[in-house]
Amino acid sequence: MPIAPDFSCASYATFDSLETLDLTSATPTTAFTDTLSPLVSAPDTLAQHALAAFEDVVGATAGFRSRPGQHDMAHRIAQTLSRADLGEHPSPQKAIAVIQAGTGVGKSAAYASTAIAMALQRKTRVLISTATVALQEQLMTKDLPALAQSMPTPFVFALAKGRGRYVCKLKLERWVGTGGAGDELFEEELPAPATNAVSAASQEADEERRTKLYEGMANMLAHASWDGDRDSLAEAPDARDWSAIAAERHTCTVRHCPRFRECSYYNARTKLAEANVIVANHDLVLASLGMKTLPDLDNCLVVFDEGHHLPAVALDQFSSSMDLSSLRWLDRMPKILQEVSARLHVDLSQDVSTLSSQLKVALGQLARMGMDLVHNSTDGQDGILRFTNGLLPETLTDPVTLIHGHAQGLSKALEALGQEVKQVAKDDPSQAMLCAQLYAKLGALAPKIGSVVSTASLLLEHGEQPLAKWLELKSQSQMFLTITAHACPIVPGDLLRQFLWSKVRGAVITSASLTSCGSFDYFLREAGLSNNPAVTALEVASPFDYAKQGTLTVVHTTADPKHADAYTKEMVTELMKDLTQVPKGALVLFTSRVQMRAATDALLPVLQEKVLVQGTMSRTRLLATHQARVEASVPSIIFGLQSFGEGLDLPGELCETVFIAKLPFAPPSDPIDEARAEWLRSVGRDPFNELVIPATGVKLLQWTGRAIRTEDDRAQVICYDKRLQQTAYGKRMLAGLPAYKLTTRMARA
Repeated sequence: MPIAPDFSCASYATFDSLETLDLTSATPTTAFTDTLSPLVSAPDTLAQHALAAFEDVVGATAGFRSRPGQHDMAHRIAQTLSRADLGEHPSPQKAIAVIQAGTGVGKSAAYASTAIAMALQRKTRVLISTATVALQEQLMTKDLPALAQSMPTPFVFALAKGRGRYVCKLKLERWVGTGGAGDELFEEELPAPATNAVSAASQEADEERRTKLYEGMANMLAHASWDGDRDSLAEAPDARDWSAIAAERHTCTVRHCPRFRECSYYNARTKLAEANVIVANHDLVLASLGMKTLPDLDNCLVVFDEGHHLPAVALDQFSSSMDLSSLRWLDRMPKILQEVSARLHVDLSQDVSTLSSQLKVALGQLARMGMDLVHNSTDGQDGILRFTNGLLPETLTDPVTLIHGHAQGLSKALEALGQEVKQVAKDDPSQAMLCAQLYAKLGALAPKIGSVVSTASLLLEHGEQPLAKWLELKSQSQMFLTITAHACPIVPGDLLRQFLWSKVRGAVITSASLTSCGSFDYFLREAGLSNNPAVTALEVASPFDYAKQGTLTVVHTTADPKHADAYTKEMVTELMKDLTQVPKGALVLFTSRVQMRAATDALLPVLQEKVLVQGTMSRTRLLATHQARVEASVPSIIFGLQSFGEGLDLPGELCETVFIAKLPFAPPSDPIDEARAEWLRSVGRDPFNELVIPATGVKLLQWTGRAIRTEDDRAQVICYDKRLQQTAYGKRMLAGLPAYKLTTRMARA
């Protein structure tokens, strides 16, 4: 098997390769006129120029405190990016800096000022990729505007978003009745017919609400009071409402669309093409590889902030799944293809009615067989059945092979008809509106048939390094089950090495948590950068004095943490006693909902008034409520799961204590982790030491990092898991944490 399988799909060839507005060759707006040229100065001169720009910026910043770590980071970035050969080059040199910058270093100022100065000098662009919306907003509303005012050379920055964040005016016009379609071909799929008067009234009210929503959007667009960006709406629309009018790649004819010149997405793309600095996210960067929606990675400087997320994003991007339950789209597909072909007087390349019928039968057969297999393995319950060693059972091979063949036939017919529609629009502009609408109707089928082709292909694939393959059965209601088939690679480093680092020339990867147990080895392996001669790693310590500002207390329970019920009971008892001592703000982090529920159920009335539980309200509202309570001198305690252990910024009194219920080992039931551990054991490697301990060490570093957020903070971390001190792996994790003053406490009777 190749390092990573080919995840392309025939049905997407037509519907996904329409990015004719090429961002890679557009010229950014700057003080220069050349576009994306190679080196203009020697590396040493470039590095000196970039570092001087950084020093000028921080020197001009009001209230700036000297941070040696920030200077070291900027110096490494300048040295690294100056060595990378960009653009056409017979044997280009690559340079990648992996930098862990502790909390408080000021890493965004270090990389932004240095990389932007370097890019302006080299007449290229900077692509900054993040993992979270919060960091994107910080860069766009705070860091980059301030930097633009302080740097002597002007630069333009812009935020890159996927198409789905913008409205498709053509779709919106159809919904509000101004698109001129007017026949049953363009009727949208409606919810199942109402079974009683109440549900009929509810359905009618929902349709009326949606119509008013769309009419309001259309009116705002007509009066230029809205730019078509979902994120700029005063109130975020429901996901289902938005999906019906979102601009999607596979439903767009680009320049053949009669609304192309006023398209919200392409207007945003035009602005993006003029920018020197583009802020994106990891998902978009990986999803856009080879599609020219972002600058070519071999011809720009790249910064991956929150870089520890890259491996997980890679696995997500290259995974595939297909729904074996909801198959009504296969009843509509032949009708849509036949009516489109008849409307334009073109022939279909396949017998789509027969193929659709055969595919539906094969998918139904696989669904029934899959349900039996899952139920046999779970005693009749919902659950996941992972195929051992990535081997599809022999009983499923024939159905999946049939599915793959029928789906490929439909995919080719869809692709061929899509090409015909675009050709008609090109040859006869008077039919552009009709063709754009027809193409959108066809394109809506592309993701569905594409997921079937790609998933079936991966399920049938097997090589030296297996894929994770599994079935998942869920009850949506008492009367309805859903079953999905999944396939995913198991080694993210292979994917990133093949698809990302093969293209990148000069890059910085940074985060506050790239090391685990005091070493970069785990991240470099997961990110596909181990033994890469172009890579250098640097750890920049936080300016905080952890030994003076905080303490880490390890509570030794009588119960062994491996005995979940007994341990949870004892841990909750200790936690309740500690919570009564919280004077202001605190955060409790749990490893499971079962743990959090046990603690919530144990709260006495006096504590119930102080505790805010994740999931009972939106994250934004919960944090605002917490802050308001603390500012009003009312004790406030947040109960959160693993997502609250990273990226949560609660400085000062907002979080004076972080309680860690248990070491944050990943759930043992994740099918990808299971498959990878199984493979490692089969080749004589130890998954616990190679994967589980390092991954837990990273999470523990992030969790403890919620405590000290500024140089003035005073806080404590209390961990109830004695394994942190009593086991060899716990001591490894402990060695990778900041140098808190360490104390030990025995559980109280």
